[in-house]
Amino acid sequence: MLLQFFTEENLIRLFKEFRSFGPLFAIGLPMIEAFLPFLPLIVFIVVNVNSFGLWLGFLLTWFGSSLGSILVFFIIRRLGQQRFFHFLNRHKTVKKLMTWMEKKGFSPLFLLLCFPFTPSAAVNVVAGLSKISIWQYSLAVISGKFVMVFIVSFIGYDLHALITQPIRLFIAGLVIFLLWFVGKKVEKRLNISIIDQDDDSI
Repeated sequence: MLLQFFTEENLIRLFKEFRSFGPLFAIGLPMIEAFLPFLPLIVFIVVNVNSFGLWLGFLLTWFGSSLGSILVFFIIRRLGQQRFFHFLNRHKTVKKLMTWMEKKGFSPLFLLLCFPFTPSAAVNVVAGLSKISIWQYSLAVISGKFVMVFIVSFIGYDLHALITQPIRLFIAGLVIFLLWFVGKKVEKRLNISIIDQDDDSI
């Protein structure tokens, strides 16, 4: 039943209707996702590139997602001393992550944000609570989101062809699985480094 919806006519109508809202809407949805992480960023990326074209759709999504992440960082940085966030500051795992971010800086943050399945909302909050500089974090967000959004944009562009051509669907599924797998490996590796760092400090 669901697959019957994905006809060429239905998809074209959907993307035309979305395009009629204009680029501000295409920027706004990924930006809001930074505040409401349960929203489907990958879906927003796919709809944007199919509505506005690969390059414009990618740029609009990248700008919105990066702007949202940086705004969350600013808000958490400003409100970090409030009672709720003060509780987070004292949480053992959060403290470890904050220390790790402050010491490791740009490179591991960039790697984390390159993968579409990284919980970027949690990364934004912890970074805001840490002492990492806004410029360092902004650079990691802008460059990491560039890679992540472009990969998803490239895979999701021409959704109808992706569905009707099994080989393209298989390749897209394989790429998504590899991104998930490598992302989990990187996340595990970084967790180990945090634990080792904590052991060394004892």
